[in-house]
Amino acid sequence: MTGGASARLGQWGERQVRRALERQGVTILAVNWRCPYGEIDIIAATEKELYFVEVKTRRSRSYMEIREAVDPPKQRKLLLAAELYLQEHPEERRQPRLDVAEVYAPQGTDTFWPEICYYPNAFDGSGG
Repeated sequence: MTGGASARLGQWGERQVRRALERQGVTILAVNWRCPYGEIDIIAATEKELYFVEVKTRRSRSYMEIREAVDPPKQRKLLLAAELYLQEHPEERRQPRLDVAEVYAPQGTDTFWPEICYYPNAFDGSGG
């Protein structure tokens, strides 16, 4: 898959996760929030919780489970980015959590029913 096709699939997967969260009554606060530590794919919230969501999209599981791609160094970057977001939003009082969403799309962006596996509190960000 070319870089452009891979980026399109990733963006498509993020849209699928946003729609799934919204159907559950979750409010999307930011998409692709960037900072010096990297990017947070989705920042979303309920009345009591603030979700920092890393989305991984693939066509198959043949190589590894997607959540395995969120390794300790990536976890650390996500934690630092989430901490910076909270510093920039001192009014934010909801309980933060670090989530991972896996999107499997066998037909790529033509997949009619992608499989979304959602892992709330997927890691604590300690990098270990």
